[in-house]
Amino acid sequence: MTEQLTRLDVAHQKMEQSGQDADRAAFYERLAEAEVMLLLAAESDGAQVVPHVFEADGLSFVLIFDTEERLVDFVGQATPYAALSGRVVVQMLAGQGLGLGLNLGGAPSETLLDAAAVDWLAEQVQPEPSEAQDIPQEIAPPHVPEAIITALDGKLAGAAGLARSAYLVQVHYKSGAKGHMLAFIDAVHGAEGALSQAMTEALHFADIDAASLDVAFFDRSDSFTAHLAKHGLRFDIPQPAKEQSPSAPGMDPQKPPKLR
Repeated sequence: MTEQLTRLDVAHQKMEQSGQDADRAAFYERLAEAEVMLLLAAESDGAQVVPHVFEADGLSFVLIFDTEERLVDFVGQATPYAALSGRVVVQMLAGQGLGLGLNLGGAPSETLLDAAAVDWLAEQVQPEPSEAQDIPQEIAPPHVPEAIITALDGKLAGAAGLARSAYLVQVHYKSGAKGHMLAFIDAVHGAEGALSQAMTEALHFADIDAASLDVAFFDRSDSFTAHLAKHGLRFDIPQPAKEQSPSAPGMDPQKPPKLR
């Protein structure tokens, strides 16, 4: 029976086939977003997670898998692991001189990332969006590079259920500042930080200055929403078939590092 490809498999294959920086960036973005199983040295006590360290070519790696089945197939038996986002794993490993082994054992996305690549990816997912208080005074249709629209569209497709929709507009604030704003409509309570972080990452991964876009949140009943609908570029966010808890959707101004 042929194993079904995962999203990481698909992104990795596309990167390998094209060799393009944009596809390499897309793979790293998928890795940061994905839930992965981190192989542990021992059962976690809830206070500390101790990864199993794997040695190869004189370098040290920790191992992650994007399915539990792949982890068990590699180890050969049930074994302790922690289910974390790729984002959390690289932030945990940053600066420790540890690389990352992804889906070892023959999966299509089998990859070794050295410590430098892990540190690089941790930097890309680290920036926290800053909060500011300003009042939009005028809005107009957006005027942005196609790369921004593509980056936002791709990221919002993975934010299913976190908001109803979003509008991209030019905005002139009461303070005199001008720029562009991505306005989310009916965001799930508590998902605002995850959505803001995801948009920041999307622009970083697309080699775009993240400061070029503000993120705001409005209710559908807000009178300002009608103006957004009139002037903005609308992004429809997929809605899950059944209600579920919100999860973080969760590249760089430099070229993404190449994989081993």
